[in-house]
Amino acid sequence: MKYGIGHLSVVPCRADAADSSEQVTQLLFGETIKVYEKKRSWYRVKTAHDSYECWMDENQFKFITQREFEQLNQKKALVVSDLVEVLTKKDGTELMTILMGSNLPNIENNLVDVKESIWKFEGNSIDSNTVHEKQKLTENAFMLLNAPYQWGGRSPFGIDCSGFVQLVYKLNGIYLPRDASQQAAMGQPLSFIEEAEEGDLAFFDNDEGNITHVGIILSNNRIIHASGKVRIDKLDHQGIYNQEKRDYSHRLRLISSIY
Repeated sequence: MKYGIGHLSVVPCRADAADSSEQVTQLLFGETIKVYEKKRSWYRVKTAHDSYECWMDENQFKFITQREFEQLNQKKALVVSDLVEVLTKKDGTELMTILMGSNLPNIENNLVDVKESIWKFEGNSIDSNTVHEKQKLTENAFMLLNAPYQWGGRSPFGIDCSGFVQLVYKLNGIYLPRDASQQAAMGQPLSFIEEAEEGDLAFFDNDEGNITHVGIILSNNRIIHASGKVRIDKLDHQGIYNQEKRDYSHRLRLISSIY
């Protein structure tokens, strides 16, 4: 087994070893992976932060040693808290954009070291080793309002429902699994919607009874979730009511409090 790190802004991770294959998630700058077998120019990898298996192009990550991997994962990294930031190469020759939720590995004196590439970072970040107050979840979620829906997306420029929840919680120092069905197994289930607080999660199922959607509960019987875009809708015991369509878009299955 080998190890790697994301050295680009945001990279597609695919279901199979081809550019035409379905994007199942994304790797943000500074996030690490375990690397397994190779198929042509692709590697099967597992993300360190949520153990998600996928395929990545060999040109879209850098190999690191096992020791580097372990050092980076001994404690959580500083995480970019602005929607978009710009890294400047230490020698001033290059720029690169990075996005909310990206890790800042080995940062010292505003310098980020990613496999011997030194970048200057002057933006805002949060310490993801600290679990922040629950009310911060709402603030983080609102920053992503109107981000377009994208299957497998984890960024302000394209995000899916579970990626949205995962990113918001990461900014609050809590690391959740990747998929809605996995996230539903976390925390403490609540018996009634009236017991929920802002920041709790609501899960929704399909006709087969499988959990396929998740959102973050807001005050006044509202929910913020990624459906077409990150949007705010009404929530009741039946599910999500889309006022524009005057109909329910998702059927409520479970409410859970992570903390």
